[in-house]
Amino acid sequence: MVSAWSELKNAQKKTPDAGNGTRVGLKPGFKTTKRARGVNPASRMKLHKAKLAATREIILETAGLSPYERRITELLKVQREKRALRFAKRRLGSFIRAKKKRELMSTMMRKQAAKKK
Repeated sequence: MVSAWSELKNAQKKTPDAGNGTRVGLKPGFKTTKRARGVNPASRMKLHKAKLAATREIILETAGLSPYERRITELLKVQREKRALRFAKRRLGSFIRAKKKRELMSTMMRKQAAKKK
């Protein structure tokens, strides 16, 4: 079975894209031209979307904060940034997501304080 799998694997190997037309040497293989590739869908997902941001803003205005977000804001009000970060990390599962959420909550609190003045 193992020898059959290795033979199958070797049969499926392709020649390198940047061949110079020779059978042996530094770049053996058939001459080909590189095609322009489209944008990777995963890269497209990273782009900022104005429509999505507007929708989230409307939802936040109507529904308000979720309970864990309220707790993070309470911790930030009493100057417990590190504790807020740890709490957010437990709820969100990732340190980077927790840092983003803490920054988002602190900027939201600053905006609300500026509105009241």
